[in-house]
Amino acid sequence: MSRYRGPRLKILRRLGNLDGLKKDKNSIRKNSPGQHGKDMTKQKIGPYNLRLLEKQKLRFNYGLSETQLLNFVKKARRLKGSTGLKLLQMLEMRLDTIAFRLGWGSSIAAARQLINHGHILVNEKNVNISSFICKPGDKLTLKSKVSKNQQILISSDQYPQFLEVDEAKKTGLIKEIITKKDFTISVDELLIVEYYSRK
Repeated sequence: MSRYRGPRLKILRRLGNLDGLKKDKNSIRKNSPGQHGKDMTKQKIGPYNLRLLEKQKLRFNYGLSETQLLNFVKKARRLKGSTGLKLLQMLEMRLDTIAFRLGWGSSIAAARQLINHGHILVNEKNVNISSFICKPGDKLTLKSKVSKNQQILISSDQYPQFLEVDEAKKTGLIKEIITKKDFTISVDELLIVEYYSRK
C-alpha cells in the first residue's frame, strides 16, 4: 500500500489530533468523517480495532506506507531495549521529522517537500532523502534561498530539548537522542508492537 495522499481532515477526524498532519487543532470537528459522523469518544472499540487505530495514528502522523512502518518495527526488534520506544525514536530521528520539529514547514509532509527539493543541508552536504536517519551531533541548515520565506518558517515558542535552534531559525543541531518526554504524538507503543507481533 502506497503513502496516503487523500484528504487529511478525514484522517484527523477519525484518529484525533496528529501534530505531523496539522498544527491548528481547533478547526477539526470531533465527529467521524461523513454527513452523519458519530462522536468518536462514545464508540465502542474492540481489542484488535484499538491496536489498529494506534498503528494508523503512527503511520499517518509520520506519512509512512505500511511496508515502511513494518520495516521500522523489524529494525526496532533487533535493537536492545523496549521495541516500542526504539520504534518511536527511529521515526522521530528521521530527517523530515527533525526538519518539522525545527519549524521548517507546517507539517511533516511540508518538511518532506523541502528535503525532496534539496533545500536542507545535513553537515553541509545536500541530502534529499526524507527517511535519512539523523544522529546526535548532526547539524541541519536551511538554504538561504528559502530561509527568507516566512510561509516556510513556522513560529514556535517551544522546541524539543534534544534540539538546539539558532535565533534566525536557519540552523539546528541535534544534541542527543530524543527521550520519551519530547514525543508530541500520544500513542500506546505497546499496542503497536502487539499489532505487529505476528508479522
